[in-house]
Amino acid sequence: AARLPLPATRLPAMSLMQPVSQVRLTNVAVVRLKKKGKRFELACYPNKVVSWREGNEADLDEVLQTHSVFTNVSKGSLAPSKDLSAAFGPLPLDDIILEILKSGALQVSNKERQHANTNTTHEIASLVADRLVDTRTQRPLTADAVERAMRDELKFAVAPGRPAKVQALEVIRRMKEAGGVERARMRVHVNVPVGRAKVVKEKAVAGGLGVEWEAEEFGNVVFEGTCVIDPGAFRKLDEIIKEETKGRGSIEVVQLAVVHDEEETLE
Repeated sequence: AARLPLPATRLPAMSLMQPVSQVRLTNVAVVRLKKKGKRFELACYPNKVVSWREGNEADLDEVLQTHSVFTNVSKGSLAPSKDLSAAFGPLPLDDIILEILKSGALQVSNKERQHANTNTTHEIASLVADRLVDTRTQRPLTADAVERAMRDELKFAVAPGRPAKVQALEVIRRMKEAGGVERARMRVHVNVPVGRAKVVKEKAVAGGLGVEWEAEEFGNVVFEGTCVIDPGAFRKLDEIIKEETKGRGSIEVVQLAVVHDEEETLE
């Protein structure tokens, strides 16, 4: 007798198990390195690779989505051990990952690239605004004003992957060359044996450090003073103090950028 077909049964919904050679990941930033004719990729969290390369992120677990090496992240294809050995020799997997992370090319979408570029521009502008003042008023610049100057006057192109601090120094140099702005001065506190105060002050003047004393107190044992200096003079003044006091004097930063930021009032 012919068998009757069994009634169709509905299986409960369940997730598919990926084979060990495949791992599916989403929202990934890929770092790719080609070596010995093979392609190797790492799956990283967006915006974390640059942070790690700049030294702002030390925890690899915050950078890597998985401690695995792929031949193709988008397909979830893991690199075979034989390919890793052929390309990297006897290096342990952790060292292979570090080499790819350091030397590989970061693959980003146009949207991610634009987002990263905008963030870097904001960061550069903030760094510059913290360090420059209007030459005439000695008032601080705003980050928006710096961004406009970068875009309209300097035609400054942000370099992806280059530290924001390095690019900020370049913007500062170019804005100073264009005129109208200068580095904000620094306020420091000096503490030296009273018997060496005079020679320290004289050497600072002779060295052309542009020291402007705001407060001075000559005690029986110690001289204490607060002064304003150019940022580039800090190291030279520190050397003078150490040399003339045999290490018994000190200099401390009180205010990194001295600016006049009082609100103007309309009569």
